[in-house]
Amino acid sequence: MGQLTVNTQKGSYNVHIGEEVYDLFSSDYHELLMNADKVAIFADETAGALHLEKIEHSLQSANIPFVVHILPAGEKIKTPECYISCQSFLLQHNFTRHSVLIAFGGGACGDLTGFVAATFMRGIPFLQCPTTILAHDSAVGGKTAINMPEGKNMVGSFHQPAGVLFKPSLFKTLPEREKRSGMAELFKHALLADQDWTESLLLSPSFPNLSEELLTVELEKGIRVKAEIVAQDEFEHGVRQFLNLGHTLGHAIEAYFGFGEVSHGECIMIGMAYSLILSEEFGEISPEFTSRFIEFAFASGYPMEAIAKVEFNPLLQFMKKDKKVHSGEMVFVLLEKPGIPFTQTISEERCEEAYKELKIRLKKGM
Repeated sequence: MGQLTVNTQKGSYNVHIGEEVYDLFSSDYHELLMNADKVAIFADETAGALHLEKIEHSLQSANIPFVVHILPAGEKIKTPECYISCQSFLLQHNFTRHSVLIAFGGGACGDLTGFVAATFMRGIPFLQCPTTILAHDSAVGGKTAINMPEGKNMVGSFHQPAGVLFKPSLFKTLPEREKRSGMAELFKHALLADQDWTESLLLSPSFPNLSEELLTVELEKGIRVKAEIVAQDEFEHGVRQFLNLGHTLGHAIEAYFGFGEVSHGECIMIGMAYSLILSEEFGEISPEFTSRFIEFAFASGYPMEAIAKVEFNPLLQFMKKDKKVHSGEMVFVLLEKPGIPFTQTISEERCEEAYKELKIRLKKGM
């Protein structure tokens, strides 16, 4: 079983990767769960239907009583209405500040559960038990949030989990689209961290459908990148902003299409192509590298053509709500070259020019 530690200002917690992770309910996390007066699993309906008995069996074997709250799957879970319904569920079941939550599902389920845990009785512990590849990014680092009609992750809190437990075999049931979505975030970690790692993924004949063994290795590398950045900047005042590579435009596309029509990772892949075009001007990325990335994205099944008929101005309205905006100016995460990220303030006019250039290059790559 793989394990790495995430260090934060208030302490540390472990991320575990392996088929035996739920056995830790009887060992590493037994005291936390036994000392809780109530335990609830917040499971999204997809993960619940496919895998809930696995986590239930492990809790029962550890003699941990629990209740289950089934939630919608996907981004539609991250609404103010769903957030309030979760708080009501806990109150109706007599949960207290001595209770514990377990998030069992994709990244959206973890985001919502974490925000509920952060705010119920002013904060209670929770465990992340992700069931998607995408959640290798969102489950680590303590960012929790819900969406608003005006933008993604607009209301939230930093609330670190007590632990993160990945069971890789659960990924076998993921649809191809969900695999692609998760692997986009993995590729982001490679771009941020290491040129050689980036090249190995660009040259991989099986991306995004890696073998279970190779996927486990790659996910551990991705989680390690995020853990190291979180340890340096837990509350996103500095280098943690680098983890938003591709997200300024990506989140805008996601909001434009209504959170779900184009998946999070698919939007981020488009956003990274946009960031690479900007990095040609402000960094040292070559047009040839950007072209390779676009060709790689199309070959890997990403719907880069989704923005073909989308005008810039509607996206701009969402981009202006990005959390990196400072004094009305948009700030982007760019690359000097793979492994060397930086932030850059860019005018609306230059953003629009880059967007037009992106659409031209995507058309060429189709």
